[in-house]
Amino acid sequence: MENTGDRRPLASRNTRWAQTIARRLAAMAITPNQISQASMAAAALAGLAFWLTSETQDGLRSMLFIAAALFCQLRLLCNLFDGMVAVEGGKGAPDGPFWNEFPDRVADLFILVGAGYGIGLPALGFAAGAFAVLTAYVRELGRANGAPSDFSGPMAKQHRMAAITLAAVISAFEGLWLGDGELMLAALVAVSVGAAFTALRRARRQTIWLRANAAGK
Repeated sequence: MENTGDRRPLASRNTRWAQTIARRLAAMAITPNQISQASMAAAALAGLAFWLTSETQDGLRSMLFIAAALFCQLRLLCNLFDGMVAVEGGKGAPDGPFWNEFPDRVADLFILVGAGYGIGLPALGFAAGAFAVLTAYVRELGRANGAPSDFSGPMAKQHRMAAITLAAVISAFEGLWLGDGELMLAALVAVSVGAAFTALRRARRQTIWLRANAAGK
């Protein structure tokens, strides 16, 4: 994780529990890059759990949905603590900027594609993953052009994971109403459409900023 003030605004970063855990991690022989790498492992396990829901039934299927939800949240915790250990803990590394971004793109693909395979619609999972990556690409393109990072939604990373996590938790109980993946389908459609809109919105905001900045020179 890079040592930068241009960071995603997170209320959880200022909570006592997060600061306590971050201090303990910073005091250990754990680097921010390793935490970033762990986020990919968590996402891979989430994607695997989603995929296996298509091969299982009843109680085991419910357990896999809960496991997938927990691993999605673990991915987000890794994303929180890698930055806190790097910046607040002063353990940033020269290659931090790479590990700050690359694992997030891989994690999105693992989770969203796995969810797509879980409901038998891999193309939808790939579409959601592609649009998720596009939102990040537009943000990083803006930074390359000198604009501040745009973390706006409506389907930024934390929003995507909230939608997928909520769908997974509720889907764990879909046997009660004889459901079969409808909630996850709705979540993936929402992520796909929302992420596409987010990418377009960020692109528009970026071009407006670039024109205004050029006019002010």
